[in-house]
Amino acid sequence: MEFLSAESEALSPSATRAEPARRPTHSPQPSTAARMNAALFAVAFAALSYELIGLPLLLDAAGGPTLALLATLAPVVLATPIHWGLIHEGIHGQLARERRVNERLARALSIGLAMPFDAVRFGHLMHHRFTREPFDRPDVHDTHDASGPRWRRRVAYYGRLMGGLYLAELLLPLLAFMPGRLARAIIERGVGAHGREGVQVQRLFANHATDPVRRRRARRDWLASLALYAASFALYGKAWPVLLAAMYLRGLWLSLADNLPHYGVALDEPGRARDFRVPRALGVMLMNHHLHRQHHLHPTLPWTALPALVHAEEAAGVAPRTGYLAAVLRQFKGLQPGVDPG
Repeated sequence: MEFLSAESEALSPSATRAEPARRPTHSPQPSTAARMNAALFAVAFAALSYELIGLPLLLDAAGGPTLALLATLAPVVLATPIHWGLIHEGIHGQLARERRVNERLARALSIGLAMPFDAVRFGHLMHHRFTREPFDRPDVHDTHDASGPRWRRRVAYYGRLMGGLYLAELLLPLLAFMPGRLARAIIERGVGAHGREGVQVQRLFANHATDPVRRRRARRDWLASLALYAASFALYGKAWPVLLAAMYLRGLWLSLADNLPHYGVALDEPGRARDFRVPRALGVMLMNHHLHRQHHLHPTLPWTALPALVHAEEAAGVAPRTGYLAAVLRQFKGLQPGVDPG
């Protein structure tokens, strides 16, 4: 068959661009990661339940939005990296020991965040396999890769950065309701075939979008998310803009965090990603997403194992890290001229 499972292909030894690396000598045991994942799952579930059910009931009891109640959205938004981090662990098979449980939990979390799990998993694994290839560098304006004028590329970059990525993920499952040929044409146009491996990348994305099994799953999961959020909007009543604002703020974080570790990274940098420095407590909240270079070099390790790797590198005096907040702000410099080696 022409269709190739990108999930299995992207995880094959030949698929990754990560450099060969040893496992840390004192990495946390899988049981430790499982216990932490369970605790963080409870945090993510509580935050989502409060956002969709608890807050609208409190708003109704208070007779409408108050400053104190609106302030309680802060913990909900701050739980977003935990929610996404658990989905991310599920994508890499690290959320639960049993494969079926791992996928079901990750899929349920994705429905709760209104993200299509199969599409997100596929895109993330393709991102690992083809890191910083033309389709995977929205921050770069390269005359060899980019289509259209620079101003259009700039508008697209800032739109994606300011929540556009999450909006695209919300709407992506609609392709599963379209005829297969139309879905394929839209995906092929969106992905393009730039670069040395562009044709293969375009084909894999198009095949995924037209695979009957994944289309059925996308429709089912999207309808589940739609029902969940429709019920919540009804519960908010006249205060529905509060839920919309919460969704946007969570989507804004997801969009900023997705771009952050690869912004301005050259093709010859190890892992084609960077690590950043944060306080330890914040690192747990981010589920070590700030150690993204280590994740790309060691994609099969759980998130709890990454600090040991970066500490070993720092002891050897290699790969210094910059501050996380400074890196977040640096993204707003806009497009980069290119990422070619040297």
